[in-house]
Amino acid sequence: MSEFEALGGETRFAGQIVTVSVERYRHADGEEVTREKVAHPGAVGMIAVDDTHVWLVRQPREVAGLGASLEIPAGKRDVSGEEPLETAKRELAEEVGKQAASWHELMVFYTSPGFSDERVWLFLAMDLSDVPSPEVDENERIEIVPWPLTELDLAIRECEDSKSLIALLWLWKSGWSRP
Repeated sequence: MSEFEALGGETRFAGQIVTVSVERYRHADGEEVTREKVAHPGAVGMIAVDDTHVWLVRQPREVAGLGASLEIPAGKRDVSGEEPLETAKRELAEEVGKQAASWHELMVFYTSPGFSDERVWLFLAMDLSDVPSPEVDENERIEIVPWPLTELDLAIRECEDSKSLIALLWLWKSGWSRP
């Protein structure tokens, strides 16, 4: 296993969501390397499931050229000091108007560790009910999609989003799609 130390870097761009920098590192053998880095605050994703459906969304992903990307509800960790579970609860209510009585953190993973430090906390949300007065972000173009669990394989085939594929494959492997 290679150990290394961060030597510092230079910020090239600071946006509202990400910061792009060029970072330098020294490995244990003395070799120094330079890496481009995209710093991201992280995100949460929720597998919101009831007896018959997994709750998904379709939304445009302009940067990827996708007009209607099929995804799990998710959101950025953009509230300072907010724990991932609290972000997940807030985002589930905002995106699909649901709340869950039962939450389980399933895993945490890097989306693309070759150039970004973005991590996603993936939660299983069960025992769903409607949020009495959901707060909706007017700038988001989200279609709520209650997807039948019996057709989970079709959702997996249609999905192109990595966090959602991880979630849907976990759900399928766990036996949720079987009657």
